[in-house]
Amino acid sequence: MTTKYFSETEQVSQVMIQEMFKVQPGETVAITGDSGSNRELADALAKATTEAGGLPLVIWIPKAKQDGEAGMKDWPSEALSGALKNVDVWIELNSTVLLYSTIWERAFSENKKLRYLILADSSIESLIRTCVGFDISTLENFLVKVKEMSMQAKVIKITSDNGTDVTYETDMNYVFDIDSGDYSKPIFGTAPGYVNLVPKTGSMNGTIVFDLLQNVDVYNNDNHVAFNMKDGAIDDVVGGAEAEKFKNFLASFEDPNMYKISHNMFGFNPNVRRLCGEIVEDERIWGGVDFGFGHTSPMDMPPFGQPAKSHFDGVVAKVSIFLDDIQIVKDGEVCHPDLKPLACQLLGN
Repeated sequence: MTTKYFSETEQVSQVMIQEMFKVQPGETVAITGDSGSNRELADALAKATTEAGGLPLVIWIPKAKQDGEAGMKDWPSEALSGALKNVDVWIELNSTVLLYSTIWERAFSENKKLRYLILADSSIESLIRTCVGFDISTLENFLVKVKEMSMQAKVIKITSDNGTDVTYETDMNYVFDIDSGDYSKPIFGTAPGYVNLVPKTGSMNGTIVFDLLQNVDVYNNDNHVAFNMKDGAIDDVVGGAEAEKFKNFLASFEDPNMYKISHNMFGFNPNVRRLCGEIVEDERIWGGVDFGFGHTSPMDMPPFGQPAKSHFDGVVAKVSIFLDDIQIVKDGEVCHPDLKPLACQLLGN
């Protein structure tokens, strides 16, 4: 029988609660947001939770001026932390994100059963593309294979026709993880469709030329921003007026760790085939990569993490990815023979 939905908001909410989180009767689902968040989505998630037998807890807090730790002064942190340590599921819709703040870190350190998903201010259209219309188990099988191959490599190299050419070493003490859309077990979840690696400290060198970068205007225009990476940190930002704007943004934090690489994600969401200008979706573009900078959780970079005042990301589409001398992606298309059959299955080829 085909399920009928009154709206796309209801559809994506049902998929998240029932198929991704697999919410069980009696489980508490916290949904946090602020004045910049989609209240209709929050209400739809709460309704879907109730229909699954769960207990929704919708928490609306002030919109902070800055993301992460830099926003702590604007939030009722003690009350929020007290709630989040006692829930089973936390879906973050905040437009100025709590991700990587002390509130977020406390939630994970004090709530070992927590299943978390950050959606931020993603549009419903974007959530439909990233979360609906693919088989979770097939995607998981594919991502696990990529992760296992990545863990065997000592050096990762990423290139692109836009001028990106960067390398880094892996560190087996740091995280290698995936998101397939299965949030039924304790997890730090983001939208599905990636393999995430934390590079070895001090090892990234080369040039990253961004097709999309938070806090500057480089998407779908002629503006240009590139990072020259040296020993794991941004050594220079080049590219004209937008580059100068970004230099000022970085300098405003007065935090040297904001210049350091945090993580690198290989994008493999089968529904995301072109950039749209929304970072949560674009980070997962098939055959592209995301580079994150700044704060890194101790969960990902044990034992202490990489504390920073905030975190930002940028995307490069249509890359080539080399694991040591083994190429797995060429110009945005999966090319390794062990991966192509599952890739074709996901893409419907």
